[in-house]
Amino acid sequence: MTLNELRYVVAVGQELSFGRAAARCHVSQPALSVAIQKLEEELGGALFERGKSEVSVTPFGRRILEQAQRVLEEVERIREIARAGKDPLVGTLKLGVIYTIAPYLLPDLIPALHAAAPKMPLEIEENLTEVLEGALMGGRIDAAIVALPFAPPGVNTVFLYEEPFQVVVPSEHRWAKRKAVQPDELAGERTILLNVGHCFRDQVLDACPELNRAGVPTTRTKSLETVRNMVASGLGISVLPRDALTPKYHSRLVVPVPFARPVPTRRVALAYRKSFPRPQAIDAIRTAVAGCRPAPARATRGRPA
Repeated sequence: MTLNELRYVVAVGQELSFGRAAARCHVSQPALSVAIQKLEEELGGALFERGKSEVSVTPFGRRILEQAQRVLEEVERIREIARAGKDPLVGTLKLGVIYTIAPYLLPDLIPALHAAAPKMPLEIEENLTEVLEGALMGGRIDAAIVALPFAPPGVNTVFLYEEPFQVVVPSEHRWAKRKAVQPDELAGERTILLNVGHCFRDQVLDACPELNRAGVPTTRTKSLETVRNMVASGLGISVLPRDALTPKYHSRLVVPVPFARPVPTRRVALAYRKSFPRPQAIDAIRTAVAGCRPAPARATRGRPA
């Protein structure tokens, strides 16, 4: 049994395709198939059921796959410890970021971090909180920028910043010159929300509980930029976080209107495994985020987003 064989098993288990797994492992498909067959003979059981057009993991293979993943994670930890012993700011750092933060933070964060730690490039994964939690726990990423609450076992979180929300309406909407909007007023309008699975959607519904009522007209979509464009097209109103309303994302067809106090917000944090051996890298990210945050938002009534 070799580490390469374990890598092949994990790759096939995740890809459910010998061809894709071989490409991911940079080997030929026949070589990967032979290696897995050899391992199955050594272990005395089939790891995968091979169909004409699909591959599935056997119950026996599932147990082996889980253990193989743990072995590979421990091997990577040994490498991380060795790298950290030399310089914790040298070497790739795998960072996950939720979809509703990544487009607005990364363009500033990456150059700021490059200036502070030029030998520590970021390998980025954008995804939903649920997926990033699994990736963090499984060792596929080193840290994640997420919205609180986020408290998986064995994970530390460091608070980064708090971000207020604002209502956004088409420029010709009757609310465009309002000084403030109460959260329960949104239920009287067609409101555009993110799809189920986005934590920002859940936060908006928590802030505006009337939107949960049956019969309230809502439309779903997959990204905040699509939300902005749908509002610009006059298809409804919505809620966006402050970072999506900075001047660089200006649209003359969309107007932000403040919420009445207390203004809904989200708290953003950096999460990492307690066993992660490069605390200086975590500090570098936190400092870089602090350095590229926008100044506190002023009242923007009547100004386009």
